[in-house]
Amino acid sequence: MLARQSPKQSYPATSASPAHWLSTADWKAFEDAGTAAHRACSLHGAWVERLGEDLLINHQSPALLASLLEEWKLRAPAYAYTPQRIFSRPLPLQNAERSAPVLLEGDPALPVETVVSESRMRFGLDFSAGYSVGLFLDQRANRALLRTAPLKRVLNTFAYTCSFSVAAALAGAETLSVDLSQKSLERGRHNFVLNELDPSAHRFVADDVQDLLPRLARRKEQFDAIILDPPTFSRGNKGRRFRAEDDLQALLSAALEITAPGGRILLSTNCTKLRVADLETIARFALKNARLQGTLQHSPPLVDFPVKTGASTLWIQRR
Repeated sequence: MLARQSPKQSYPATSASPAHWLSTADWKAFEDAGTAAHRACSLHGAWVERLGEDLLINHQSPALLASLLEEWKLRAPAYAYTPQRIFSRPLPLQNAERSAPVLLEGDPALPVETVVSESRMRFGLDFSAGYSVGLFLDQRANRALLRTAPLKRVLNTFAYTCSFSVAAALAGAETLSVDLSQKSLERGRHNFVLNELDPSAHRFVADDVQDLLPRLARRKEQFDAIILDPPTFSRGNKGRRFRAEDDLQALLSAALEITAPGGRILLSTNCTKLRVADLETIARFALKNARLQGTLQHSPPLVDFPVKTGASTLWIQRR
């Protein structure tokens, strides 16, 4: 059960940039494709997400929240969509300030755990689990690529709730999902069940990716696709620090050692200090160091994510 709360102010910012609202045609296209998890609006310092029957407004200030809530109610009839609940989530200055979404409107007795669809895949969300509810919407196109690629073995590192693994498994791949959090992996197993996949046919390992990659190399394991989508900052086994701008290069080099010829690596980050051009530099350096040839490919654009919003991503295909 959720209790209504007043949203916490993160910092008193307002946005001078215009809001980019999804067109009604694009909204309908999502529904026709079996997708009920996408952004409805983006602007500097705030965005609105449609998550199944719920709406989540992410904001830097109460002023932005109030403005988006008012504009949403004017636009909602055109989308022919009425959310059961509306949540807000303050965007913090520091990771330590992150908090779970706050219920603004709707029945607090409704379940905090829900299920959303993306291209008819099903993923569980939990509005009480913390800052992240369970699915990163900006990776939709990359999940779609996994569903169309003829892959046999896929390694999903920093797997969180294993959405990439689900997409690969639905295409027939054997998957290995790795995350420090056993709880996240349990949610990943649940996502497999939601998609009528047998979790016991796949591997879920609670471990530090930086420790596991060398062990996989020693065992001579190889993968047709590897997902590298680490957090901007984390602490692994024995308190070891991972910082994307410092450690992404070494992480990619370790992954290249277990990438099969012709295999692909998805390199992705939400670190604001690393854009796609930086990922290209990192990729070229890692390939050169490994004495490998490779092709760099950009991820397809997303209609609900304007340019320079969402994660920076790059596919690296080993020749």
